[in-house]
Amino acid sequence: MDKKIKDEIRGLRDKCSVAYIGSVNAEGFPQIKAMLVAEHDDMRVQYFSTNLSSKRAAQFAENPKACVYYCHESEFKGAMFTGTVEVCTDHDTKALIWHDGDEMYYPNGVDDEDYCVYKFTAETVNYYHGLANVTFPVDEFYGE
Repeated sequence: MDKKIKDEIRGLRDKCSVAYIGSVNAEGFPQIKAMLVAEHDDMRVQYFSTNLSSKRAAQFAENPKACVYYCHESEFKGAMFTGTVEVCTDHDTKALIWHDGDEMYYPNGVDDEDYCVYKFTAETVNYYHGLANVTFPVDEFYGE
């Protein structure tokens, strides 16, 4: 894959503080939700925090297929990562993205029973900008 496109995708992800995460509900319909980007140093794995009691956590437990979309609206630029979500409730994963102040939402701290982390593992990425609309395996980001 073209290095310029890979660099544009990296830049897009680095600038976005919000990503749109897609799940599938029990009836098979797509559901989209904006979420704060917690951590994404790796192009393959991205993390998000939320409530274990949320609709989306139940949807991912039932069907882990997902997508994560990053966009720059004013430049009509976007990257959609497609893969699966694991709903993580273990201490180490939750501590990985815990921040001071999160107690406002999870009063019992990192081990609050309602705090969980989505670990999204991408398989492919589709990039759109201008006349470019390409899909390729995330593995192509490695071994450059």
